[in-house]
Amino acid sequence: MRARPTGATTLMIRTALLGSALMLACIQCVSQAQAATQPVKTQTTKAPAAQAHVAQPPRAPLIRAAAAQTARPQAHGLVNKAVAKNRVAAAPRSYGISCVPYARMVSGITVAGNAWQWWDNASGTYARGKRPEVGSVLAFRSNYAMRLGHVAVVSQVINGREILINHANWPRGGVWRDVAVVDVSAANDWSAVRVERGQSADFGSVYPVNGFIYNRPDNGIMEASTRVPAPQVALNPAPRDLRPAAERGWQGYDEVAEAPARPRAKPARQRAHH
Repeated sequence: MRARPTGATTLMIRTALLGSALMLACIQCVSQAQAATQPVKTQTTKAPAAQAHVAQPPRAPLIRAAAAQTARPQAHGLVNKAVAKNRVAAAPRSYGISCVPYARMVSGITVAGNAWQWWDNASGTYARGKRPEVGSVLAFRSNYAMRLGHVAVVSQVINGREILINHANWPRGGVWRDVAVVDVSAANDWSAVRVERGQSADFGSVYPVNGFIYNRPDNGIMEASTRVPAPQVALNPAPRDLRPAAERGWQGYDEVAEAPARPRAKPARQRAHH
C-alpha cells in the first residue's frame, strides 16, 4: 500500500511546475522580442542602367523667323502682286462681323459708338496720336463713300509710311489680316491713307484718317509722329480722293477734274505788217 504525499511534498511539486511554466513563458517572450527587433531582409533587384538614367525632354526646335521666308520686297517695303495673292489667299477669313466689334475684341479698346465716332469718344479715356503702334486702332473718318467710318487694328509697323492692319467688313463681310496701308499725306502725319485691295496688290482710294487710338490712359497730350517726313511711296493711281477738297492740296488726285473753269482769254489782235 502506497504512502500518500504529505502537504509539504505537494507544495514543492506545485512550485516546481509553476517555475517551469514561467521559464517557458519568458523564453517565448524573449524570442518574440528578438524577432521583432531584427531587420527584415527584402530582396532588391538592381535596375538596368537604361532605366536608372532619367530621360531629358526633347529640345524645342529653333523657330526660324517667318519674315525671312516670306520677306517683302525691299523697294519701298511693298508687296508685289504674286506675294499679295499668296498671302491674301492663305489668310484665314470669317464672316458675320463688322469692323467695330472686331476692333474691340482684338485691341481691347472698348469705345462706344460707330467707327466714325471712335476718335472723339476715346478722348479723355484712351491716348491718341499720329504715330502707328502695334495694337493701336487706326480710326478712319467719315466720308461720302463710307458714311460710318472704319476702324482697323495695327498688326505691324513696316516703316514711317507703311503698316499692316487686321480689320473686318472691308469692303463687305469677312476678316482680313496683314493688309498693307500706306500713308500718303504730305506731312507724313497719317491723315490720309491708301489701303491694299484684294489679291491685286494695288492700293485703293485716298481715305481721310483721324489717327491712332492707343490702349493706355489719356494723359491729355496728343502723341505726334517724331519722324522726319519720309519720301512719298510710288503707288498706282488712286481711283478717288475721299478727303475734303480743302485737304487735298495742289497735288490732289481729283483737283484737275474739280478745278473751276476759267474764262478763256481772247487772243490779242496782231497788227498787220505791210
